[in-house]
Amino acid sequence: MTKTQFPEGFLWGGAIAANQVEGAWNIDGKGMSVADVASYKPHVDNKDYAAHTHITLEKIEEAIADQTDTWYPKRRGIDFYHHYKEDLALFAEMGFKTLRLSIAWSRLFPTGEELTPNEKGIAFYIEIFKEMRRLNIEPIVTLSHYEMPLSLAMNYNGWADRRVIDDFVRFANVCFDHFGEYVKYWLTFNEIDSIHRHPFTTAGIIDEKSPKGLEEQTVYQALHHQFVASALVTRDAHLKISGSQVGCMLTKLMTYPLTCAPIDVELTLKKNLENNFYADVQVFGEYPKMILADLKRRNIQIEMAEGDTEVLKEHTVDFITFSYYMSMAESGDPNAERTPGNTVLGVKNPYLPSTEWGWQIDPKGLKISLIELYDRYQLPLMIVENGMGAMDVVENGKIHDPYRIAYFKAHFQQMKEAIDEGVDLVGYTSWGPIDLVSAGTSQMSKRYGFIYVDADDEGHGSYNRYKKDSFYWYQNVINTNGASLTE
Repeated sequence: MTKTQFPEGFLWGGAIAANQVEGAWNIDGKGMSVADVASYKPHVDNKDYAAHTHITLEKIEEAIADQTDTWYPKRRGIDFYHHYKEDLALFAEMGFKTLRLSIAWSRLFPTGEELTPNEKGIAFYIEIFKEMRRLNIEPIVTLSHYEMPLSLAMNYNGWADRRVIDDFVRFANVCFDHFGEYVKYWLTFNEIDSIHRHPFTTAGIIDEKSPKGLEEQTVYQALHHQFVASALVTRDAHLKISGSQVGCMLTKLMTYPLTCAPIDVELTLKKNLENNFYADVQVFGEYPKMILADLKRRNIQIEMAEGDTEVLKEHTVDFITFSYYMSMAESGDPNAERTPGNTVLGVKNPYLPSTEWGWQIDPKGLKISLIELYDRYQLPLMIVENGMGAMDVVENGKIHDPYRIAYFKAHFQQMKEAIDEGVDLVGYTSWGPIDLVSAGTSQMSKRYGFIYVDADDEGHGSYNRYKKDSFYWYQNVINTNGASLTE
């Protein structure tokens, strides 16, 4: 490694999720997932995340009755199901060393409760992994990325019911059995902390099916079931796949005090500690004492089965992964101006610029996050989501996106600084390397990719793929292992 390069073997790549790219929501035996009822409504303010992430039982039933994809963009995605060879070839052309992707649970188990998997679903992913191997792209597979079978939500209120642990462990073991020869790196739950921000999307929890007055306790109970399931499948991956590595995945929500007023500092400290809680359980194998004290103070009682604490302690993760899009501030002033972020609202930081969606751009915050996480956990780190949504414009068949290049360059430079200061950062996957349906707003017009997909919010377009200027820029970064960043 030269002074300007990243470490030898650094895993450069990109990240996608099945529910946002695959499409093919009702073919080859796939069942409906929670993502298939996420709607796009053009009259809803794009910055109003609550309108997109909160879903009622009535809305779910409406979606089930509507067997079209008109208002449900995740049902069509970008048709990766039929374009995957073309898309993987483009990733390989950029030089990808790795691609993070997820397995659609309901493509293997349509209702989640079947005892044997859908063979067409198995065959689809095997073909993807074979193609990735041919192209020398290392898979990083997320087992649960906002796409649990809808049937489990409707019948059991999702992860609030302990029986879903067994369904998930069965699904994960089928993945290990069929894909283990291709996949070394596994992640259990995407942004496991997001269960508090959008319980239905993350865990299939429906308000009307939760006990009245105990909605928050229901969420914590479901989270506990996910912690236990994560530990169990970590155990099974280690047993079944020689050399396998299993990681957790956290939404890194870096928060600063708005001022040096002690109340701002205290609130910020507590917010950051709460953000770390989800990784703490999966790395240290136990609930933090202050979290337990807080739950007791709020009269939230988590029912733990015999053996749960031992399972958590014995089967901890091998590495830490996280998403990082923005930072926010915190203040004791209830009138402080707020701005949206990754499905959160935070106090606006006056020192930072914002994207068109109000997400504050903070490359230095990524370096701070890396230092904090590595100091806390002393495990290898991967950044598995980072990027900016923007309204790209096609001009004479070209897509010029200097704003995206500037965003990534600034973040990559901060990553390199963190590495130089001792952080063990082993990989980076941008979100998403190709335009896809956004998670929170179900838009195509909120574009993240280095590759443009000709489709609009209503699904009109050729779905042809085109390289943006950032495609060639990222290609050069990977080809030089980061040395081009100093040019």
